[in-house]
Amino acid sequence: MVSPIFRGRVSETGVLQVGPQFEVWLSTLKGKEVDVVVREKRTQRSNKQNRAYFGIVVKDLADHLGYTKDECHDALKIMFASRKDEKTGLTLVESTSKMNTKRFIRYYEDIQRWAAEFLGYDIPSPNEYVDPYIKKKELY
Repeated sequence: MVSPIFRGRVSETGVLQVGPQFEVWLSTLKGKEVDVVVREKRTQRSNKQNRAYFGIVVKDLADHLGYTKDECHDALKIMFASRKDEKTGLTLVESTSKMNTKRFIRYYEDIQRWAAEFLGYDIPSPNEYVDPYIKKKELY
C-alpha cells in the first residue's frame, strides 16, 4: 500500500497544522501501529528537468566525447557534484536524483559553462529543450 504525503505547516508555537485529508487518512488506520516522519519540505527536480538533463546534457556530451551515457553521467557528477571528505580523504558524490530544483539548476548551469569554456560545446538551456516523446517545446 502506498502512503500519501501530506503537506502541513508548523506554527510559530510549534503546533503541526495539516489539512482535513490527513484526518480522513488517519481514520483508516485506527488501531494500527504507524510510522511518523516529519521533514522540511523540499522541492525535487521536475520530470522536465530530468528529461532535459538526460536528453540534452548526458546524451549529447556522451556522443560528443565518445563515452557511454552512464560514464558521462558519472563523470559529470564527480566533476560538479562531489566533495572531498577531509577526515577520510574519500570523495563523496551527490546523487542528482536527490537534488532539489535550485541545486539541480546550479549543477546544470555549471556543466553548461564548463562545456562552453573547455570543450567549445554549446549545451542548450532546459527551456530550449524539445522532448522527442512529447513533440512540443517544454518551458520551465
